Amino acid sequence: MPFAVTDPERIPAKRYYDEEFFKLENERLWPHVWQMACRLETIPNVGDWIEYSILGKSVIVVRAKDGVKAYHNACRHRGVPLAESGGHGNCKRQGFICPFHGWRWNMEGENTFVYGSHMFSEDVLDADDLALKACRVETWGGCAFINFDDDAPGLHESLGPVLDRLEAHGMSKLKSEWWYATVLPANWKVAMEAFMEGYHVMRTHPQLQQAAPMLYNSMYGMDTGGIGVPINPNLDVKGNIEAQIKHLGLLSEGMAGMVHAKEVAIAQQLTDVELPEDPQQAMMHWFGILNHQITEQLRARGEDVPDLNAVAQSDPINAVEFLFPHYFLLPMFSSMSSYRIRPLGPESCLFEIWSLTHVAEGEEHEPPMEPTVLPYDSQDFPPIPRQDYSNIPIQQQGLHAEGFDFMRLSKDIEGLISNYNRIIDGYLKGVEPGKLAAANQMLGGNFDGKILDLGF
Repeated sequence: MPFAVTDPERIPAKRYYDEEFFKLENERLWPHVWQMACRLETIPNVGDWIEYSILGKSVIVVRAKDGVKAYHNACRHRGVPLAESGGHGNCKRQGFICPFHGWRWNMEGENTFVYGSHMFSEDVLDADDLALKACRVETWGGCAFINFDDDAPGLHESLGPVLDRLEAHGMSKLKSEWWYATVLPANWKVAMEAFMEGYHVMRTHPQLQQAAPMLYNSMYGMDTGGIGVPINPNLDVKGNIEAQIKHLGLLSEGMAGMVHAKEVAIAQQLTDVELPEDPQQAMMHWFGILNHQITEQLRARGEDVPDLNAVAQSDPINAVEFLFPHYFLLPMFSSMSSYRIRPLGPESCLFEIWSLTHVAEGEEHEPPMEPTVLPYDSQDFPPIPRQDYSNIPIQQQGLHAEGFDFMRLSKDIEGLISNYNRIIDGYLKGVEPGKLAAANQMLGGNFDGKILDLGF
């Protein structure tokens, strides 16, 4: 296998642009992993369907009478796709109609019409053989996940307890407010890895580090090399609260679902609450009050949010949670952002972002059915992804630099990048699926984490 990771702290640069390595991923990784295919709110009614595609494979995900099903998107006659790329609709009345010869299938995958059937041999039109080929599908967290491998471990076995922890935070009850997409001139792994550590915040997102320098400097070291903002040791409790509210406001402006505007508005109500004198205890206490107020006030509006203080204790989650290989979530309070990245070529990927939040029961909500597609350098993106998009394409270029053979990782806070790449190697080398599933489970909570022993 070319360009394998032999030193966990050094990732070979050619993994991110070599054509043969990309082909290996296409052959040995993507056909065997669980992929987030769609949000279930895009197929709420019986007969609703949406198309998902990756690397030349296309699947129709449909809400059938007895649950969500998925089918390979090809007419059983001559192979013409039944659904167009990125399409969606409802097949309850007419079914799926082939645009070539008009053959039809219903939402259960059964063939219902063959034009000129008398011209075909009986065995060619065998009902079981003519049925649409099913694709494996499981649902979780308000999403449908597909897997092209019928023998792969199940979704929960593959991703592990992080699914339960996210679900405790209300994942399946969230609704999408907006959905953006762009094509980035970068390998899909470069795009994923840009979010596997918060170490980049000081330089890439300086507005966040400036608003809460103690937060980031305490995690990544007080020596900012003159890049960061000087720390004010004399900031009192009220000043710290004001700084936190400003920080939350910047997160909301920068990414919406990560911190929702309604949560910032609640935080702004809490500038004069009674707190302990010790600054550290005061801030912990203040965040507890904020969690409680978000819970109570949003529930009063009819939103089915969890008890944020309770789930913070029972089901702690990280600022970013990755679901191998191409989907991750950014939770903080009651809302979340979600990202999905699909490879298009060795140095190109489709990058999608959703803003997710709770909606009051009975309140009308129309989810976006397709993404707003923008150039990656568009000023219409929220500030935080816009800043990330300024780095990712130039990093892809830098990987080609003469003499740049490896990315050099911190063993303490960039371990997730190493762990991800070594799990990919496991798929490419044909490691036993149970061991791969166990390694995948170790990624839950590994954001800003250490290099792990993956067991193979």
